[in-house]
Amino acid sequence: MLDNRTKEEQVADYLRERIISGEIARGARLKQADIANDLNLSITPVREALKILEAEGYVRRDSYKGAMVAPKEAIAEEVLQLRLVLEIRLVQGALQQITDQDLLVLKQLSEDFAAAFQAGDRAAARGINYRFHRMLYELADMPQTLHFVQVLWARYPFDDINAVTGRGDDAAREHEAILAAFASRDLTAAVMAMRQHIESGWAAIQPEAPL
Repeated sequence: MLDNRTKEEQVADYLRERIISGEIARGARLKQADIANDLNLSITPVREALKILEAEGYVRRDSYKGAMVAPKEAIAEEVLQLRLVLEIRLVQGALQQITDQDLLVLKQLSEDFAAAFQAGDRAAARGINYRFHRMLYELADMPQTLHFVQVLWARYPFDDINAVTGRGDDAAREHEAILAAFASRDLTAAVMAMRQHIESGWAAIQPEAPL
């Protein structure tokens, strides 16, 4: 799937995953030369990738400091509701396209995610989680919808959600439920499982209601 994308799109995805995983911290500077050297590429695709990420909200530019990862923002429930609408559309599209081989790859990613959390490597788990969802949604072949989902992901508090005790175990079980629904080609179950997955992550960081 990556082979069909341009170099700048591949670089953007490489950086997007590392920002969402927390491997590259909020507010960190992004030096084009260092990124190009790490990926054994010229500066040009890196520069274009940063433009993509700036448009999506992952990166900000400063006339003095250059490119940097966008700082954390306060998140309104509106972002949650938009995620639900768009990601459910992607689930519907993916269900029509998914193959048994796709399911095997996704199952392995799900198992790798659970193993990384069990090992205490939250950054790795978050990176794998990104790849799991991106691969699933790419199957829908709805690039504009996926683009807007990635814009929402840039603003979503994944670092807070994944810091909640027990969230890794819950997410792993939710991934299994999503894959089980896809394996049985059950649209209603797939939509419900993804909705529960997104909503439970959001609920994990909400303050408890007063008694």
